[in-house]
Parts: sequence; structure tokens; C-alpha cells
Amino acid sequence: MQKNTEKDLQLRELDAICVNESQLQHKWYHNLKYLIVGILFGIVFVKSEVISWFRIQEMFRLESFHMYGIIGSAVIVGMISVFLIKKLNIKTIYGEPIKIAPKSFNKGQIYGGLIFGFGWAITGACPGPLFAQIGTGATVIIVTLLSAIAGTWVYGFFRDRLPH
Repeated sequence: MQKNTEKDLQLRELDAICVNESQLQHKWYHNLKYLIVGILFGIVFVKSEVISWFRIQEMFRLESFHMYGIIGSAVIVGMISVFLIKKLNIKTIYGEPIKIAPKSFNKGQIYGGLIFGFGWAITGACPGPLFAQIGTGATVIIVTLLSAIAGTWVYGFFRDRLPH
């Protein structure tokens, strides 16, 4: 059993930066905190116009700094956060260690980034704010959500045969 778990972690490290898996078992209502944070995050997306199709189009046409400023701020916050987690050996709120797997560059990241960017430009939606867009009444985005789910399934199906 231990060998299968180690092999599973090695495979997951190819796709994820952080592969922590808590061994703690919680009651169902502990997940409500994620719902509340998700709703608040959606409100921030709406108020900052991150989910605006027009803002996304401005970004891809290089007509506005708005989205680049938001994305750049998020990247900087993420870099500082990962640096502090590594430097200070920060643990989860339950005291479990956080393991961040080393990543190596490969050309698949370029292809994946281009496909992601084209999809984002065409649909005006990236995976993060899809639900916020649907929540604001842009129900046509359900097609984008279903397409993202289908694309994830296709990747999972062919993953073993793809170059990594």
C-alpha cells in the first residue's frame, strides 16, 4: 500500500506544485468555510471587473493595464507567499508540513499556455472566475464550464501518452 501511495505522489507532483494531502477527517460542515471564501472571492472578482469580458478583451488587445496589474499583483503575492512558506517552514493550520515539489521546465508548458490563452481570449473566461460569471447571470458561460470539464477529462484520459 505504501508503494502505491508514493508512486501516486510522484505522478501528482508532475501536475501540481503542492501535493499535501491531509489525513484529518472532518465533518461535512467544515467545508462551509470554503463556500464562504469562494463567495467572497467571487464578489471580489465582480467588483474588480476581473470577470468582465470587455476587460479581458482590453487585456488581449493591449489596450489597458487593468488586468495585467491584477494578474501581476497576484503573481507577486504568490511568489512572496511561497518564499515565506519555504523559508519559515510554515505548516498548515492543523500543524501538517507543507511540501512543495520542485518543478522542471518542458515545452508542454508552452503549448498548454498557448492553448489556455487562446481559449481565454476566445471565450472571455478563465477557469477561476467561471462560476462568478455564471453567478452574475452570464449563463452562456456554462458552455465554457462544460468545455473546461471535458478538456480536463480528455487530458486525464490521454495523460499517460502525452510527453511530460
